Amino acid sequence: MYSEWPSSVPGAIRWTSVGSAAPALILPDGCMDVIVVDGAPIVAGPDAVAARTTGYDGARLDGLRFPSGMLPQLLGIAADELTGRRVDLADILSPRRIPRTVDPEAIAAALLDGVELDRRIGAVAVRLRAGRTVGDVAAETGLDERALHRLARRSFGYGPKTLARIQRFQRAVGPIRAGRALAEVAAASGYADQAHLTREVRALAGCTPRALVAPDRVHR
Repeated sequence: MYSEWPSSVPGAIRWTSVGSAAPALILPDGCMDVIVVDGAPIVAGPDAVAARTTGYDGARLDGLRFPSGMLPQLLGIAADELTGRRVDLADILSPRRIPRTVDPEAIAAALLDGVELDRRIGAVAVRLRAGRTVGDVAAETGLDERALHRLARRSFGYGPKTLARIQRFQRAVGPIRAGRALAEVAAASGYADQAHLTREVRALAGCTPRALVAPDRVHR
């Protein structure tokens, strides 16, 4: 059973689940998580396409999903080094930086201590989510397009166009699961038409839109 609720970390989501023997579909969302698996913290890197979890049968998963671009700043690592990967937290941080806790919120608080976040990164994610073009986002954040691409890869794990594509997909997931007509979902989410929506869901989730209505999704 997967459940989630707002975190004390601004913009983050706390969630819990119990692993299943069956692989679970994890949809790309442009975010990164710290997940404590039976007491062992790992970092879930950004996914460019859907992934399937394995090896968590019966494990308790206690996670914190960070806003797009925040966690790489706290870890001091480029997000594109972790794209599509799950890595032990201890393999990323130096021994002196490893929090002495297995509570995701406490881990986040320890990582946030003394860190000044780059406000441009959050601004890029917000503007792309709002449908701004890459050129507009670059101009509005004082970057040229090459610099924006480098910042996006370092912060989100992929370029700004890919992040925008994933954000558009995520806008569609909720309405699809709610049973709304696909043509209506496509128009509301920014797709050219229903066929475009279907192609993108197949490309990012590896299934048809209707298969998302009753997914085997554990978290994210």
